[in-house]
Amino acid sequence: MSRINSRLDTGSDSYRQNHAAMVQRVEQLRERLNAARHVRPQRDIDRLHKHKKLTVRERLDLLLDPGTPFLEIGALAANKSYGGEVHGAGQVSGIGIVHGREVVIHADDPSIKGGAWYPLSIKKIVRTLDIAIENRLPVIHLCDSAGGFLPAQADLFADRYTAGRIFRNQCTLSKLGVPQIAVVLGHCTAGGAYIPALCDYSVIVRGNGGVFLGGPPLVKAATGEVVSAEALGGAEMHTTVSGTCDYAADDEPHAFAIARDIFAQTTPVQKQRIDRIEPEPPHYDPQELYGIIPTDWKTGFDMREVIARIVDGSHFHEYQPGYGTTLVCGYARIWGCKVGILANNGVLFNDSSLKAAHFMRLCDRDRTPLVFLQNITGYMVGREYEERGITKDGAKMIMTQVGCTVPKFTVIVGGSFGAGNYGMCGRAFDGRFLWMWPQSQIAVMGAEQAANTLADVKIRQLQRHGEHLSEAQIAEIRQPVLESFQAESDAYHSTSEMWDDGILDPVDTRNALGMAIIASLNAPLGEMGYGVLRL
Repeated sequence: MSRINSRLDTGSDSYRQNHAAMVQRVEQLRERLNAARHVRPQRDIDRLHKHKKLTVRERLDLLLDPGTPFLEIGALAANKSYGGEVHGAGQVSGIGIVHGREVVIHADDPSIKGGAWYPLSIKKIVRTLDIAIENRLPVIHLCDSAGGFLPAQADLFADRYTAGRIFRNQCTLSKLGVPQIAVVLGHCTAGGAYIPALCDYSVIVRGNGGVFLGGPPLVKAATGEVVSAEALGGAEMHTTVSGTCDYAADDEPHAFAIARDIFAQTTPVQKQRIDRIEPEPPHYDPQELYGIIPTDWKTGFDMREVIARIVDGSHFHEYQPGYGTTLVCGYARIWGCKVGILANNGVLFNDSSLKAAHFMRLCDRDRTPLVFLQNITGYMVGREYEERGITKDGAKMIMTQVGCTVPKFTVIVGGSFGAGNYGMCGRAFDGRFLWMWPQSQIAVMGAEQAANTLADVKIRQLQRHGEHLSEAQIAEIRQPVLESFQAESDAYHSTSEMWDDGILDPVDTRNALGMAIIASLNAPLGEMGYGVLRL
């Protein structure tokens, strides 16, 4: 592969302005992440320590191999919900390293509402276990939850992807032969009791751990029986009488030592073989990513400059460089793994859509994972392009993308609008991971386009009745739509709703992709196959 010849002028005014704006956004991201991860009322920390409990981050330190990375998922989930008080949706999820192997972590955060599950908490747990299923990764559950947040019960119990999906996913993991270990550090009540019960192994801490379908208050209300939490579902009862749990631990450090020892007894899977060599860092400084992305998302930039600061050695073999030029396709390596990259350099036309479809089929045949770098306003519209078959060609791209059986990874580095989100492996299309950058936007269309569209519809409705709107009246129609779309297309809104797996500092993109690609190799690659392509 040849090295990308960067044309980035790091001394230009535009570069400096972009760099300064991105630095500010990254600082804001770090502040929000720090608050979500570490800032808690002192009374909540004191309450945990009074009961000889650790914080969820202290627990991770004891569980994971020292000095190893932790790829967190959804760190800012629920940042715009529940008054902003349920940091990370009350859960910590991610991929960490235990005894040198990747493992998915699902951990209740007892410093937030006693670890109670809100609707977005459940969505995050389900997503975490989906990742474990898709990538065949072992799971360690750190259980310490007050149960479902009852005022929101209508949104967390009955539907297909609510609480029951957690336990369905656990059963699916077991069916696939993927190990699961529960560490019961506090109470597991009601449905939460099934998490340790559905695991292969469970460790419970004496004094604090408890597993019961109904806690003492519910038992009293339902049957009149008065019983203590320890007698009802504590460590001694469950490890000597019921057999619901396997190991009793004296305290949390002891529990994590047992869990690590259990995990060491499980048999590692053989990773899938792909084209992989020794990695090398990018030739160009990844910090320069800050100056590439314009402050105005409508301003174009060359995605090759982004690729050059993410891939090994900044080497890139571009496929069909002179055809379908609004989509850059080609081969590179990330952490030594060969990948096929599809990166937007403008709107998707007929030729760029066909180019994408052919390139993805080549990658799938050669068992090369796909990386999508999104900055897309959508597929081209208009009479000329419809006559050429843009809808049909876009459908070919989507059909091929869905038919690919190699792992897919998506990073939204700019805008992600309309059907372009679909073709470029948006959330609905089963990519293994999807991340956004701090300035990214995602919506069915841009805010201004939406406001103008709705204003135009209203104007034509009134004109049919002989009415005409003034400029001020048109502005009154546009403004609420504009404000709504701007707020709801923001990266922080996306990550709050778990439409992505987190917002990345652009400099961290290479490592996030690298760790995710390596983790994905635990799962077998499927058989190639495609649906009907409309020719």
